Order: sequence, then structure tokens, then C-alpha cells
Amino acid sequence: MKQLFAALGIALLLAGCASNGRPNDRERFLRAAGKPVANPSDIVKAELAFARLAREKGQWTAFRETAAPDAIMFTPEIVSAQVWLKGKADPQRATEWQAHKIFMSCDGSMGVATGAWQGASGGTGYFTTIWEKQDAESRRQRGREVEWKWVFDHGVPLDKPLAEPDFVTTRVASCSKDMIADVGAVEAGEKNKNGSSVDGTLFWSAESSDDRSRSLVVRLWNGSAWEDVVFDDIAASAE
Repeated sequence: MKQLFAALGIALLLAGCASNGRPNDRERFLRAAGKPVANPSDIVKAELAFARLAREKGQWTAFRETAAPDAIMFTPEIVSAQVWLKGKADPQRATEWQAHKIFMSCDGSMGVATGAWQGASGGTGYFTTIWEKQDAESRRQRGREVEWKWVFDHGVPLDKPLAEPDFVTTRVASCSKDMIADVGAVEAGEKNKNGSSVDGTLFWSAESSDDRSRSLVVRLWNGSAWEDVVFDDIAASAE
């Protein structure tokens, strides 16, 4: 655990030479030059802030405050996160979690975190959270140059805890888009939702079924083909 927290601390330090969500000099230069800016440690920072908010203000309060207006969750059916979370009382003690892997689009507009969680009652499992950088107008209204909100979140219980990595791994999609292939998206419906980064190099699709099974796939463009970097296929609960 000490190694993981050390890695998270280093990533956070590198992410924010500038505080309060302000970009550093390198990011400003790249943006001014019209070049893509992908900083996976932005997602590490968002996850750390999310977990801290859950500890300090309450679990569901933190979920409400960090969710995008159109965010969705598995409960296990697909639901509007803001509708499901509205008025939901916080548990006495929040679930804890740690990111193990981060994936990000080439342009830095979308990131995905996966990792482990530990419940207050002793349960354990894994989670996937998809984060989206808010548009300029939304950020301007809040007085921030950079702001992230999650658009999808789910957690799955496991019989045994996930193996703890020595460090958080990160991967950024290729910026080569000359011959970007069709991602194979299915038209969104009541039980199927999907989204992609602004530049189209990171894609996700979530689907729930009548039997309460559900699935999530995240695809990352590697320069020549799509790769499934997250594939959660969760069977219906026996309960």
C-alpha cells in the first residue's frame, strides 16, 4: 500500500505544478500551439479528490457533486446518476478506493480509471469510472481552467481483493487518426449508453439487460486499430 500511495503522490505532484486546477507552463504552450494535451495524472488527481470528498462530506454527497448532469450508473440497471443519487443519505463511513490503471484520449478530454475498492463493512471489489473534461463555458462559470466530472461509474464485488500494483499504470491513445476505423458503436437506447472523447480516440459503451446482467467496454485507438482496454462483463446477481 505504501508503494501505491507513493506512486499516487508523485503523479499528483507532477500533475499540478499549478494548483487549483490551473494548467502548467507546458500545457499552456501546447494548447497555444494547437497541439493535443493528455495528462493522465489529471485523472489520478480527480480520483484522489473524489475519494477525499467522500471521506470528508459523505459518500453519496461526493458522488452527486462530482457527477456530470448526464452521468449514468449501474444499479445494476442503467440509471441517471443524478436522479438515483438525489436525496440519498450518506453512509456513516464511506467506501474507500484506489486507482490502479488510467487510460486517456490523445486530446486529454476523457480519461478512465480502474482499481480496487473496500467497503466499510469489509466487502471488496473493483471499479471503473469514466471522467470527462468539462467544456469551456462550464469551467468559466465555476472559475476554473480545468475541471473534470464523471460520466459513468460502477463497482463490482469480488470474493478476493485485487492484487495491489507497485505503481499506477497509464496509457494514452495514439494521436495518429489518418485512418481511424469505425468503433462499432450501437445506437444508444434506454439500456445502452455510450460516449467518446472529443477527438474520437477513446470510446465507451455500457449496456444492461433484463436479467440484470451488465457490461462495459472501453476502447482505445492505438494508431492502427481499436483495443478493448476495459471489458467488464458482469453476470446477474444470484440474489
